[in-house]
Amino acid sequence: MKKEEIINKLKGKTAIVTGGTSGMGRGIAELFADEGASVVISGRDKMRGKEVEKIICERGNKAIFIAGDISDIEVNRLLVNTAVNKFGSLDILAPFAGVLGLGKITELSVNIWHETFKINLDSVFYLIKLAAPEMIKRSGGSIVVGGSIGAFKGFPNHPAYCASKGALVSLVKQIAIDLSPDIRINLICPGQVDTPLLRNSVVAFPNPENIIEETRNRIPMKRLGTPNDIARAAVFLASEDSSWITGTVLIIDGGVMTGV
Repeated sequence: MKKEEIINKLKGKTAIVTGGTSGMGRGIAELFADEGASVVISGRDKMRGKEVEKIICERGNKAIFIAGDISDIEVNRLLVNTAVNKFGSLDILAPFAGVLGLGKITELSVNIWHETFKINLDSVFYLIKLAAPEMIKRSGGSIVVGGSIGAFKGFPNHPAYCASKGALVSLVKQIAIDLSPDIRINLICPGQVDTPLLRNSVVAFPNPENIIEETRNRIPMKRLGTPNDIARAAVFLASEDSSWITGTVLIIDGGVMTGV
């Protein structure tokens, strides 16, 4: 496919991307901008956030980074207000912030359990609750939520993570009913994507020193995913290419969930 045929699918749109300072969120923020969107990036790490903002702007695209804890509803309010006031619209949400909350169920602290749900689930609720009215004012839009195949299968010592990602499946399907036809919402559930989060998760496995290589070999496609694999799917779901798709779950995992 020629470059001119795939560029500017999001031209004139404004997007909020949480978890946008690394991994899949960063990949999505950069590709959204390359496709013509103005991007509000959220993350906790100011240095990394400013780096992503700089890279996007140096390409001639528009972005602004807002540092903050996405589990705070007021940070979400700031993101929405920044999008509207800075760029004049709000059309796309990509809540991709997430934490692992590792620990065996018998050993996991109550604080880590609640913190994992606050970031992985509550923050999605906050952002959509505050952004949806603004999106509807401006002819609606699309929401692409970051989930995980952990919604459908277990991993060692990931109870909070898997439970919070599982809840997103039901939340997305329900929101699709409430917000249609003005806003579409879909869930991307990646498998093992080569990100810092994946590298940090290996400590939960009994064989952390070789689990990445074993995982790669078990994937039918024989490689880990890349942030760009997820970003391309996010562009599809955010754009008019998917105008009759809402409430769906898109698994992107190199074939892991085929069960082979």
